[in-house]
Amino acid sequence: MTGQPRRPPAASTPRVARDVAQALGTRRIRIALVIYGLAMALVVGQLAYIQLVQGESYADRGVRQRARTLDLPATRGRIYDRDGQVLATSVPSATLFADPRAYRPDTTPDGQPVPPAGDAGEVAAALAPLLERDVDELTALLERDAHFVYLARQVDWELGEQVLELELPGIQRLDEPRRVYPAGGLAGQVVGFTGIDGDGLQGLEVGYDEVLRGQPGTLAVERTPGGLEIASGVRELEPPVVGTDLVLTIDREIQHLAERAAEEAVETHEAAGAGIVVLEVGTGEVLAMASAPGFDPNHRRSGDEDRWRNRVVTDVFEPGSTQKALTVAAAIDAGVVAAHDMRSVADRVTVGGHTFTDAYRRPTMDLSVAQIMERSSNVGTIELAQELGPDRLETALRDFGYGSRLGTGFPGESAGLLMPHEQWWGTSLPTIAIGQGVAVTLLHLAHGYGVLANDGIAVAPRLIRGTVDEDGRLTPSAPPRPRRVVGADTARDVSRMLVAAVSGEHATGTRAAVPGYQVAGKTGTARKPDPVNRGYSDQYVAAFVGYAPAHDPQLVVAVMVDEPSTSIFGGVVAAPVFRTVMEAALVARRLPPDEVPDSLDDALLDARQAALEARQAALDAAQLEGPATDADNPASPPVGSPAGGDGTSVAEDDGPGDDD
Repeated sequence: MTGQPRRPPAASTPRVARDVAQALGTRRIRIALVIYGLAMALVVGQLAYIQLVQGESYADRGVRQRARTLDLPATRGRIYDRDGQVLATSVPSATLFADPRAYRPDTTPDGQPVPPAGDAGEVAAALAPLLERDVDELTALLERDAHFVYLARQVDWELGEQVLELELPGIQRLDEPRRVYPAGGLAGQVVGFTGIDGDGLQGLEVGYDEVLRGQPGTLAVERTPGGLEIASGVRELEPPVVGTDLVLTIDREIQHLAERAAEEAVETHEAAGAGIVVLEVGTGEVLAMASAPGFDPNHRRSGDEDRWRNRVVTDVFEPGSTQKALTVAAAIDAGVVAAHDMRSVADRVTVGGHTFTDAYRRPTMDLSVAQIMERSSNVGTIELAQELGPDRLETALRDFGYGSRLGTGFPGESAGLLMPHEQWWGTSLPTIAIGQGVAVTLLHLAHGYGVLANDGIAVAPRLIRGTVDEDGRLTPSAPPRPRRVVGADTARDVSRMLVAAVSGEHATGTRAAVPGYQVAGKTGTARKPDPVNRGYSDQYVAAFVGYAPAHDPQLVVAVMVDEPSTSIFGGVVAAPVFRTVMEAALVARRLPPDEVPDSLDDALLDARQAALEARQAALDAAQLEGPATDADNPASPPVGSPAGGDGTSVAEDDGPGDDD
C-alpha cells in the first residue's frame, strides 16, 4: 500500500547477523592472538633473560646445591730401616664429616620449599657417645652456616662403620690414611712425624716430604640437600698417587742399643741430654743416630718439643780434647812434625798475653807427639798448632768437615761454627787447637774420626739408602764422592796415637776399651758457653769418639753427654757409653774380635779384672783432661763472641810461635 514503510527482504536479516558475528569473532581472535603473542614474547624474553643474562648464576646455584668435590689424600710413602723393617707407614682410617644444610630448610631452584632432612640436636645426641664429644659442641658444629664440617679426623675404621650404621642424615665418611710408627719411639727424632693433614712436620718426614707425600686426588659427586648421593648424578674420580717409599741406612738393632745407652747415660749421670751416632767406615752410612730424652711419635704431647730434636745434627758444642787428634793430623800431614819426634813440653805456655796450662802441674818433659796425644797435653798441642799456623789449621779443619753441613739431608742440620782465620784473635789459634772457640755437632766429630779411620779419605755421612718404586724395586741413592783429606800414612800414625790414648800407660780413655778389640779414640771435656753472659758457664759437655777394630776400622762411634751432674770428664762419663755401644755394634755386625780367649771362664775373669782396672785408671786419668779447673779454662770467649784475648786480630800467619 501507498504510505506504508518498506521492509527489507526477509532473506537479508540473517546475513547481517552473520557478518556482525564474523567481525566480532575476528576481532576476538585478533585480540587473543595479540595477548598470546605478548605472553609468548614475555615468556621468550624471560627465558632469554634467564638463559643469556642469568644463566650462569642459576647454573652455579644448581651446582652448589647438588655438587660436592672431596679431596682424596694420597697414601704417604713408607719409611724403612736398612733391612726393610717398617719405621713409618699409613693405615686406613675414617674421617667423619657433616653437611649442616641437611638440618635447615631450603628451597629448590623453582622456589619449592625443602624441609630439613633431620634435627641437628638429635643427630648430635646420637653421635656424642661414639665420638666422645659434648652434645652442645656437636650441635654447634651441625648448625654452622657451612656445607662441610669435620666431626672427627682419622678415627678407627670400626668407629666409622658404627656411625654409618646409624644412618644419620647429613653424616658421611671419608676414607683417609693415618700415619703410624710401628716401632714406637725407635729413631723417633730421625724419622720425625706428620700433621693431621699428612704434611711432614719433623725429622725426615719433613725433610723428604716431597718424596713421601704423593699426589692427592679428588672425587666429584652430586648429592641431594639431605646429603644423599644422587645415583644418576655426576661422579668423577681422579685417584691419588701413592708416595714413594724411603729406605734409611739405620740398623734397627744398633739403633735400639744406642738409644738405650743414651737414656741410661742421662739417667745415670743426671744429665740434660745425650747423643750417640754410629757410622760405617768407608760408606759413611749412619747405622744409628740416637738422642735422649726420646719420644714416641705416635703419642707426642704438647710440651715435649725439646725431645723432638735430633741432637746429633742440630746441637753444637765445643769439642774439647777430641779436637786434638785433628790438630795433630793436620800438623803431621803438613810436614810440621813427625809422629815420633821428641819435643820439650812445659806444663804451661803463654799466647796472646794469656797462659794456657795442662790439667796438672809437672816439670818440663821431653814428649813425643804420640805421648802428647796420649797424655792429652794442651801445651804440646798448642805448640804444634803454632808451628802449623792459623791458615793451615783452618783449612785442615774445614777439610775434616768443620763449618759446613755434611749433606745428610736432615732438616735443621747445623754447619757448626768455624770463623775464618782472618777474624781470629790473639788466643783463637791455641783455643781452637785444643777444641774450644769452635762449635761442631756430634756428627762432625764422628765424620772427622771417620776420615782417620778410612786412611785419610772423607766420605760424607748419609741417612738415605735409597727409594722404592711402585714395583717394589730399590733405587739406591747416589754414593757420596770420596775425597782425600790427609795422607794414608798420616791417618795411620794418628790411629796408633789414638790407640795409646785408650790403652796406653797415661791414657785418658781407658774405660772405652772393648774386650777382644783394639780401640782407637779420644776423650773430650769442654765447658759450655754462658748463653747470657760473656764467657763460660759452670756446665760441661763430656764426649768420646773412636773407632774399631783399630787395625781395620769398620765402625765409628761418637758419644756426647750434655751437662752431666755426677762427673764432668769424658773419660768417666762418655767413654763407658762408647764401650757399651761399640761392643754391641761389633757383635751385631758380626765382626770377629782381634783376640780369642782360651775359655769362657778366662774371658769372664779377664773382663772383670779389666773393668776394675779401667775404672780406677779412668778416675786417675781424668785429671789429664782439660779444662777441669778454672786455671785450665781457655782465655778466649765462647764461639761467636766479637772479641777475645787481647783483642788483636790474627790476619795472617806471621810465623811459628808468634803470639800475635
